[in-house]
Amino acid sequence: MIPRTCIGGLKSLLRLGLAALVLAVGPTACSNSESQSGGGGPAPLTVDIAVVMPQALENKIQSTGTLLANEEVELRPEISGRVTEVHFDEGSRIRQGELLLKINDRELQAEFKRKSLEEKLASGEEARRRSLLEKNGISQEEYDRSLTALQLVQAEREVIESQLAQTEIIAPMPGVVGLRYVSVGTYVTPTRLVATLQRIDSMKVEFSVPEKYVGRLTAGIAVKVTVGDPPTEQLGRIFAVESKVDLTTRTLKARARLPNPGERLIPGSFARVEITLEHIADALVIPASAILPQLDGQRVFLCENGKARSVPVTTGIRTDRSVQITSGLAPGDTLILTGLLQVGEGTMVRVREAPVP
Repeated sequence: MIPRTCIGGLKSLLRLGLAALVLAVGPTACSNSESQSGGGGPAPLTVDIAVVMPQALENKIQSTGTLLANEEVELRPEISGRVTEVHFDEGSRIRQGELLLKINDRELQAEFKRKSLEEKLASGEEARRRSLLEKNGISQEEYDRSLTALQLVQAEREVIESQLAQTEIIAPMPGVVGLRYVSVGTYVTPTRLVATLQRIDSMKVEFSVPEKYVGRLTAGIAVKVTVGDPPTEQLGRIFAVESKVDLTTRTLKARARLPNPGERLIPGSFARVEITLEHIADALVIPASAILPQLDGQRVFLCENGKARSVPVTTGIRTDRSVQITSGLAPGDTLILTGLLQVGEGTMVRVREAPVP
């Protein structure tokens, strides 16, 4: 039997040994070498970290737009009248200069014939009087009257020729004609739409970007256009930028031209547009969630020697989940990613590494 006094002494020795072991095995800190939290202070805060390293970054703008035909014309008659001939099929390919539609011109043809006869008579009269003038058979004034009469008839004939041309719709360019909205016998006016003619061997895409990009969006910048389902990507270049900002939306409108192989793209389609403004080879990019907004700007927390340190930063390009830091950080800095609501200046931290997203 062991005396009670010996048992009590063994218990005391065990308690002292366990206490010494707890003090010896302290929490790890933020550097590679482990440090202790100290006497009776609070336990270190466990956080995730990432080492800030340079990486490639592209400054991109995401927008939506609409596909437009390279050229588009609404075919409408220039004068009122009844349609007598239609020379195109809906959805067909049209050559430039091709006759598409004819309006009744019988009255104008008769008027033209009459003026042609008058011109012939006036021309003969002018020739006779010119001959007499050369022989001093008439005065200059008499010849001038015959010449003026001829010129008046010729001017009237040209007016009728112009009116006859207005009874025809001629294709102003090659392209694809759309749906037809008139038939033979239809009475049309200059406001009546006959059809649309579109040139789609290449396409345009029209889109808008926020006002802050004024001056950075210029002709020649490459764009990537995604259209359709399944999505089809086409590369193009901006060729024109609006000269003013839209007062309602505060956006700047631009247009880019892109190829249309096989004429698969259709005008009016919805398009997603991605514009790359610049490429930075060595940008410092951190997760957006690691930045804390403050009254005096924005800050992040770095881990140095097992403690948190607050650092003011200046931001640049933003993406969906990350932000470029233009000042305040240097390559190799250890950035605290989690526990930002509990961490403060000088807080003791214990870390576990986490990759930057």
